[in-house]
Amino acid sequence: MPRQDRSRSPHLKCNGTKDDLLDGHSADGLFKSGVVGYTYDDLICLPGSIDFTVNDVVLESRFSRGIQLKTPIVSSPMDTVTESDMAIGMALQGGIGVIHTNLPVKQQAAEVSKVKRFQSGFILKPFCVSPNISIAELDQIQATCGFKAFPVTCDGKMGSKLEGIITKRDILFVENRRNTPVRDMMTKSKDLVSALEGVTLREAYTILKDGKKGYIPILGKQGQLKALIAASDIRKEDQFPLATKDDKGRLMVACAVGTRPEDRDRVTELVKAGVDAIVVDSSQGDSHFQRDMLRWMRAAFPKLQIVGGNVVTRAQAKHLIDCGVDALRVGMGIGSICTTQEVCACGRAQASAVFQVAKIAKEHGVPILADGGISSPGHITKALCMGASAVMCGSLLAGTRETPGEYFFADGVRLKQYRGMGSIDAMKKGSDDRYFGTKTTVKVAQGVCGTVQDKGPVEAYIPYLTQGVKHGLQDLGCVNVTKLHEDLYSGQLRFEIRSPAAQREGGVHGLHSFEKKLFA
Repeated sequence: MPRQDRSRSPHLKCNGTKDDLLDGHSADGLFKSGVVGYTYDDLICLPGSIDFTVNDVVLESRFSRGIQLKTPIVSSPMDTVTESDMAIGMALQGGIGVIHTNLPVKQQAAEVSKVKRFQSGFILKPFCVSPNISIAELDQIQATCGFKAFPVTCDGKMGSKLEGIITKRDILFVENRRNTPVRDMMTKSKDLVSALEGVTLREAYTILKDGKKGYIPILGKQGQLKALIAASDIRKEDQFPLATKDDKGRLMVACAVGTRPEDRDRVTELVKAGVDAIVVDSSQGDSHFQRDMLRWMRAAFPKLQIVGGNVVTRAQAKHLIDCGVDALRVGMGIGSICTTQEVCACGRAQASAVFQVAKIAKEHGVPILADGGISSPGHITKALCMGASAVMCGSLLAGTRETPGEYFFADGVRLKQYRGMGSIDAMKKGSDDRYFGTKTTVKVAQGVCGTVQDKGPVEAYIPYLTQGVKHGLQDLGCVNVTKLHEDLYSGQLRFEIRSPAAQREGGVHGLHSFEKKLFA
């Protein structure tokens, strides 16, 4: 157990001052000995005094020196978590997504362009089908993806010539579904109301309204499908007041890169595509490879926001701060699919790592991202309590609709694949550079592959997470993240260590069975 924080001990004074009423320990007192590493579940935050409503809580924070977030959540650069769909979803909710680097350079740059070109209401990647598939096959596709309308193109691919659109209403009363092709039931392109590429959302709304249509396709000059606009999406245009946007009104996006010499060309292409921040992706960030990369980026692109990492000690952090980083990524071996600590015997308990790195980073005005170990809104709150400006999440967001990959069913449960970037499968795709394994004969896995349950769309899931964090800050008596950090460093924010029995007591217990619903 940590030594008593004597500067705040209620047993040292009996003069009736305010300090006499402070229970628990300050973070400084808790982590001072450095003998034991603590993670989020080891700690419990003691409540403060409330004089505001939960709706008054503001979660605005920083991703980096130059990028503000209204929601302090970042999606991890993992190939089963973040590509353009996730980056768009995160930015619309006030966070930001980091597109993974297990992609060819041009493809990663194209993912950035998709985010920067996105406009609310335009569906840039609708699910297309071929006119030759049966209605029964369409039923299966619909059950998997959940969409109600499908553009029909000549080869079933986006960017090909549009043949028509088929909706759920078109096939409602079809009896011989196995032998009826889509082409017989779709609304043909000649009967559709469409618009040419370049149409504004306002113009599209007028076309939809005048034509009394639910959808209109956006076509190129040769009749090829470029996008789809749904009336329901236009009505939602004003539903994203928290969106993370640049000075031109475009959504913001970050990308991960490695530390190889050829990654300098990757950075150049990503900057041309409009990327707002680069995250150097390394499991152990205190290397001369990363330091050389950071110094080069700072010299070549002075205005680019640069995130270094991963680090878990003050010395590691200082080395990267000296290279000019705009933020630090903190965490090593604590992800749900990470086996670094098991395989390499190296890393640090996450609460200890976040607090110690945040303390030195604060002296230099550098925000930190608590990367890994987050499995609930309570963990997000605890990470912020340790000094983090935002959290980076992988498993927490895995399984949402916006993650790469298709859903599948196992034992009646709708699932998606999720894997660590240190897994053998991911390393074969290129992430071995992250673990300095590019030239090794034997690749040693530092992660696993698995599955996660469907969590629905980010649009519904992120508000659940943020509402939980708001309740946490309210219970602590902090109306915003700035006040939370002020109380952390002044010693006003108090903590206790939980015994294993206390941890069990703090969870669901004593029931024969129960159903856990995350939100309603």
